[in-house]
Amino acid sequence: MGEMSDVGRLVLLGAPLGNPADASTRFREVLASADVVAAEDTRRLTRLARDLDVTIPGRIVSYFEGNEERRTPELVEVIQAGYLVALVTDGGMPSVSDPGYRLVRAALDAGAPVTAAPGPSAVTTALALSGLPCDRFCFEGFLPRSPGARRSRLRELATEPRTLVIFEAPHRVAGALADLADAFGADRPAALCRELTKTYEEVLRRPLGDLARWAAEGEPRGEITLVVAGAPETPAERPDDDALKAEVAERESAGLSRRDAISEVATRHGLRRRDVYTVVHR
Repeated sequence: MGEMSDVGRLVLLGAPLGNPADASTRFREVLASADVVAAEDTRRLTRLARDLDVTIPGRIVSYFEGNEERRTPELVEVIQAGYLVALVTDGGMPSVSDPGYRLVRAALDAGAPVTAAPGPSAVTTALALSGLPCDRFCFEGFLPRSPGARRSRLRELATEPRTLVIFEAPHRVAGALADLADAFGADRPAALCRELTKTYEEVLRRPLGDLARWAAEGEPRGEITLVVAGAPETPAERPDDDALKAEVAERESAGLSRRDAISEVATRHGLRRRDVYTVVHR
């Protein structure tokens, strides 16, 4: 390790999303001066350092979801001993749907300084490229993995007026988009951003229904960020009773309980659950 100082510190490094040229000068300087570099993927970090022509003299250790609970107190001890620890993930800022929060919290609880060399963010990059309103937005991270829990979460978000930013895995994005179109309406504007800053960057700006059909034709590859317009301020025209009954029946035939089917239909149209219940049982 390097020469020990009176006070160690933790530096969070905002890593390039894909294009090494996005690495800041400070990112390079911290890599070249840190006593310990904790990386989500050590091999990926080594390749990045080679692309940047940066030599990392410090010790490189892995820090990912599987070992962060064990590794965190070790790194806090290093910081308390007066050394500089840098934390870097595979892309973007640590802690944002990536390892890091646990270490930040532990370092702060131990009275250690925490700072950042900010860099690229998939959240704000996708938001800016989406063409959707950016003045107010909320970040949902990854949706629940199980379809039932995912649909339940989306029912809660269907009336959210702010633009939504969501991360999703390629093998789950088709199901997520189908559920989004069902919960939010097929006409809700959205953008699917994949491989941001990389050679095959692609941004598809289409209604949710169109994106769901596109994703169903074949599993998209690469890192995916979804941006979805918030709920319109003026509620859509209320469907007639027969249409409401048909929507509830359709969901029941798909396996939902009547209670859940009524809840989904009510949420989708901005209606009270009690009113839809009355229509169905009239």
